Amino acid sequence: MQMTDKIAASEDAVAREVSGEMVLLNLESGQYFGLNQVGGAVWKALGDAQVSIAELCDAVEAEFDAPRGVIEADVTELVGQLLEHQLVQNAGS
Repeated sequence: MQMTDKIAASEDAVAREVSGEMVLLNLESGQYFGLNQVGGAVWKALGDAQVSIAELCDAVEAEFDAPRGVIEADVTELVGQLLEHQLVQNAGS
């Protein structure tokens, strides 16, 4: 996965904030996926648009105090998990 790769939320994904955490539901599979504060910030930054991995990292970096390398690794890992659970889709680069 490259920093320039763009992703978009799946049409089958529904998100709700519950007790300070973001909970995602894949309507097709019925699977739930919980996000912590950082994951919630990534989801909010994704919004309704196609967003690059780098742009998601920028959003996390603006909100949380962590080294860029750690942010990139964590966001890339999260995006991989979201892809695996079909909550986001690859929108190209």
